[in-house]
Amino acid sequence: MQLESLYQEIILDHYRNPQNKGLREPFDAEVMHVNPTCGDEVTLRVALTDAGGEPVVADVSYDALGCSISQASASVMTEMIIGKTVREAMEISAEFLTLMQSRGAAEPDEDVLGDAIAFAGVSRYPARIKCALLGWMAWKDATARALDGPAGEQAGKGGKAASTGALNGRSTAGEQVNGQARNGRAAADAAREQT
Repeated sequence: MQLESLYQEIILDHYRNPQNKGLREPFDAEVMHVNPTCGDEVTLRVALTDAGGEPVVADVSYDALGCSISQASASVMTEMIIGKTVREAMEISAEFLTLMQSRGAAEPDEDVLGDAIAFAGVSRYPARIKCALLGWMAWKDATARALDGPAGEQAGKGGKAASTGALNGRSTAGEQVNGQARNGRAAADAAREQT
């Protein structure tokens, strides 16, 4: 019972003191998602940058209306994924999705989920799962859009494309290096298919 109480405190703390709330610039993509079941909504922005040819989540900011679970979940998510590569962030997102789909039966990995483990109890309540997932789904959507746009392509090129000749708007060297961005994009697409 003490563990559940601790988890409730984590959720309430993130609800009362949300991290990364408030839409910031610059950003590469912005999305708005609504949970039609309860009316919760989130507008989320993502900014990507390059780290050695691999796209990295440079910033995530959001504005949200809704229950404590949806808002706390978005706050926890931003703390966990900012600074991670898109691939790492997608792995964390997939682990959170697995937890939410477990109906309380999964043994969550605290090393991967950090404070998001506090939502383990939420997974036992199907009506609340969408609340907990709202910000995560918005982030995946925004990240996929950012990877598809010019910023995502630049993140995957690691700046190397600028030094080579362009062919149809892309460089042959950039194509090889851009495989990193495509892998991030593939992770985003695969994550969207899981939901």
